Amino acid sequence: MLDAGVTGRQIKLRLRNGRLHEIHRGVYLVGHTVPPPLAVEQAALLACGKAAVLSHRSAAKLWDLLPYPASAPAWVTVPSERSADRPRIRIRRVALSSRDIRHRHRLPLTSPPRTILDLSLFLTEEELERVVAEAAYRKLASEAELSAQVEGNERKRGVAKLRRVLDLPGGPRRTRSPAERRMLRLLRQASIGGYETNARIHGYEVDLLWRDARLAVEVDGWDGHSARVAFERDRLKVATLAAHGVSVIPVTDRQLRNDPDGVIRRLQRALVEAAKKAA
Repeated sequence: MLDAGVTGRQIKLRLRNGRLHEIHRGVYLVGHTVPPPLAVEQAALLACGKAAVLSHRSAAKLWDLLPYPASAPAWVTVPSERSADRPRIRIRRVALSSRDIRHRHRLPLTSPPRTILDLSLFLTEEELERVVAEAAYRKLASEAELSAQVEGNERKRGVAKLRRVLDLPGGPRRTRSPAERRMLRLLRQASIGGYETNARIHGYEVDLLWRDARLAVEVDGWDGHSARVAFERDRLKVATLAAHGVSVIPVTDRQLRNDPDGVIRRLQRALVEAAKKAA
């Protein structure tokens, strides 16, 4: 604004009368009282100067991998030689390679593989598995790309956690609810494998599927779907799958919490019976 001929006094006047709103020192929002979408992220980039990129939780938000409140501080990575300290911005100083930088909504940000590597320090293994599986499902970050990040950043904090997630039996699994994740933990503890998560069969998606055994598990569907439309939809789904020879076992969140051993026993029995039929 100074270069455009606006004086410091005029800037102060605009701030007092609400025509400008200071977000960071030297960075202003014009007219709005509430920042529009991506204004916080763009302001953080302007405040941090050239070569700054959105990273960590801000990048994950833009890639739709993790929700992040608009009121929370933006995360920005700047080159390692830069000295940057700004209130209300989470700044990291790292030398990023060109492969680690992309653009989305015209804003520079870390690539999905690099974003996941950066997040690995801050997420639990369960949360990290969910992000890794979602990124793979949406073709944002392949296992090979994530392995390359691990191999190139062995000494970075959080790398060991990401390596453990990538080495999970059957690989990271995509889940959509806490109940599904609880069921997944039980299956791993019981060393039960051979299943697909959120798999499609005969026009429907089921939470867990043993395709060869023609056995599906639906987690929490019957316990949570009390509305008439949902009830009818679930009944039609079960009837259609049954007509194609696919058995469906409903498992509620309450059963997972109160009777996990019973859930596993019933599932193991169903798998044994399915194997007998197949023989």
